[in-house]
Amino acid sequence: MKAALDTNILVYAEGVNDAAKAGMARSLMGRLGAHAVIPLQVLAEFFHVLTVKARIPAEEARDLVSELSDLQPTVPTSPDVLALAMELVARHRFRIFDAIVVCAAIMGGCRLLLSEDMQDGFQFQGLTIVNPFADPPHPDLASFLARLPESP
Repeated sequence: MKAALDTNILVYAEGVNDAAKAGMARSLMGRLGAHAVIPLQVLAEFFHVLTVKARIPAEEARDLVSELSDLQPTVPTSPDVLALAMELVARHRFRIFDAIVVCAAIMGGCRLLLSEDMQDGFQFQGLTIVNPFADPPHPDLASFLARLPESP
C-alpha cells in the first residue's frame, strides 16, 4: 500500500508556515519512506510556496524539489490523470489542481492521500483523503502506519 503526499506536508517538513507541525511532517515522511509518492503537481506547488511565500531563491527551491524527487517516487500529470481530474471536478466540485493531485495519487496506486487542506475522509475510486495531523488519527492512516516498520 502507498500514500501520496500533498503540498502542505512538504511545506511543513521544510519548516515553512508552522514550526509545530514541522517535526510531525518530517517524522511522517521518514516513517513512510518508499511507501510514499509525490504527484508532480505537488512538487510544482511546493516550488511556488518556497519561492513566493517563503521567499527562498529559485535556485535553492529548485534544489530542494530535486532532492525530494530523487528520494520519493513521483507521479506525472498524464492525459489520463487530467481526464479523471476533470471528472472529479464535475462530480464533486473540487478545484482542478486539487483534483489533479487526487487523481495522480489514484494513478500512482495510492490508497491514501495525506492532506491537511482537502476534505478529510473523502473517498474517490479507492483513494481516501486523510488529515495526517488530526487527533485522533484517521483509522485508515493509523492502520497503514501500524503495518510499517518503526522509523530509526
